[in-house]
Amino acid sequence: MTIAHHPEEEVLGRIYDHRLMRRLFGYVRPYTIYFILAAGLMVLWSAAQLAGPYLIKIAIDGYILQHDQVGLGVLTGLYFGALIVAAGVRGAQIYALSYMSQRVMYDLRTQLFAHLQRLSPAFYDRNPLGRIMSRLTSDIDALNEMLTYGLIGILADALTLVGIMVILLHLHLPLALVTFLVLPLLIGSFLVFRGPMRETYRDIRVKLARVNATLQENLSGMRVVQLFRRELLNRSQFQRINREHLEAHLRSIWYQALFTPVIGVVTAVGLALVLWKGGGWAVEGSLTVGTLAAFLSYVQRFFQPIENFSEQYTLMQSAMAAAERIFHLLDQPTDIRDAPHPVPVPRFRQALEFRRVSFAYARGDAVLHDLSFSVRKGERVALVGPTGAGKTSVVSLLLRFYEPQAGEILIDGVDIRRMSLADLRRKIGLVLQDPFLFSAPLEHNLTLGHPSISRQGLRHAAQVLGTSRLIERLPQGLDTPIMERGANLSVGEKQLLALTRALAYDPEILILDEATSSVDSETEAMLQEGIKTLLANRTALVIAHRLSTIREMDRILVLHHGHLMEEGTHDALLAAGGLYARLYALQFAAEAESPDAPLAVKPPSERCPPLPTVSLTSRLAPNE
Repeated sequence: MTIAHHPEEEVLGRIYDHRLMRRLFGYVRPYTIYFILAAGLMVLWSAAQLAGPYLIKIAIDGYILQHDQVGLGVLTGLYFGALIVAAGVRGAQIYALSYMSQRVMYDLRTQLFAHLQRLSPAFYDRNPLGRIMSRLTSDIDALNEMLTYGLIGILADALTLVGIMVILLHLHLPLALVTFLVLPLLIGSFLVFRGPMRETYRDIRVKLARVNATLQENLSGMRVVQLFRRELLNRSQFQRINREHLEAHLRSIWYQALFTPVIGVVTAVGLALVLWKGGGWAVEGSLTVGTLAAFLSYVQRFFQPIENFSEQYTLMQSAMAAAERIFHLLDQPTDIRDAPHPVPVPRFRQALEFRRVSFAYARGDAVLHDLSFSVRKGERVALVGPTGAGKTSVVSLLLRFYEPQAGEILIDGVDIRRMSLADLRRKIGLVLQDPFLFSAPLEHNLTLGHPSISRQGLRHAAQVLGTSRLIERLPQGLDTPIMERGANLSVGEKQLLALTRALAYDPEILILDEATSSVDSETEAMLQEGIKTLLANRTALVIAHRLSTIREMDRILVLHHGHLMEEGTHDALLAAGGLYARLYALQFAAEAESPDAPLAVKPPSERCPPLPTVSLTSRLAPNE
């Protein structure tokens, strides 16, 4: 099992990209007041932090050495007040930034979700679900970290660093210059470790992505894993991927374990220089003891922002890369969109028509070739053919999940591209071969929140289709919670519910994509009367692989490699002895040998010629 990965996942962004930041600050603009408040509080916090050592200098030189208890008490109160102010301001700053950041992430995540709903299925054909999910989760979190801690953290540390340098130069210029002698060592250490730590961080992210992809694939395919007894093999492969992730983390820990002591040594060298030179000058009387004490305190604080820059540098890189990927997703074009001035089609009155339609998926394989047919209002038409003939592609084009490269699809003479998507899809009901159910109560899965469908209407639809027995067996009836993708229901039960949903929705055009393929013969026989009721006086397009289920259709269209090969009723097509007759004979022979064969199957016409080799596989469309 090989997990595919994408090169863009491995790229760390630049530490600052003005184009991305300008776009990101467009989302910050509605909450500018919180950003300004946080910036102001940051200045106050830095000032309160810097005031502490200076107050210590005043205390030593002005009160302790002068034995002034009263003045020392006042100054101690000021020092304590500065600490309280710093703590309070820091808390308010974190709250303001976190509130702003969470609101920005909420807006960005909401916009992403809305945009994803507008993208066509072609986009999801090209992009794995895991990558899309990471945009909404881990990349959003990276931006949140940057807005909450990274950007303001860099500004706060830079302000603190500049403030300390100014104060040191003000207190004693020679001693300040001695202190700055260690700056080349500090900057050199940072540059030496920056490359390996950046590479290690990138490696951790890539390895974590592979761990997550492996977990998702194995958990989703657990039945196949257990069926083919791949537990030991998959465990071995996961251990290898997990070990790579562990090794990347251990390398990161190793570099961090080296970097922190190196910064500590440089800091100690700086303190030693201050203590050596400053102490000597203090003994000589050219430097006060309070100034020396303040210098030692400021020097300790001086190196902390520089050490922080390493973490903030990596955080900003990660955030820029996340912003690049998020905005790339937001910039994906919605290739299926409403016309500027949609044509209203209130009711379906005449016919839907495919007029010389040709279509190929993005990979270039032609699926439909110059296809033309029409379905009159109230007519029931079946689409049949070998796998890959283009049946599901016809449905996808009718619903405008994709656009044809040539030709037109018309409803009552109006090109569906001139209709609004909402108007088009409101007219059509679709029952898929594998119905999708949400993690929600059964009633919501049947109505999908449509306000016009009442509980009474649901019960009537269930009674007509025979689904009421299933609903009554459920512990809470229509209020029964359905698990993710209907995991607490069988495939056949899900199809029963999907048919009920279609009947309750009462569409003008109904599409059944092999809606009874996963039910047993007894259940299928029970469903036939319900399906007849569902199709009565309704325009229907039925995709069928089990040919015994379409004998009563008004017309059958036989597709092969995207071409319309035959057209007619069941009896007429059997009598013609063409592709349909050969497919029917082949399927009849298979079903006749099965003990579960439906009783309604009859032998083909005696005019059916001997069976040639019929290809049941061909160039598959992605969704067939």
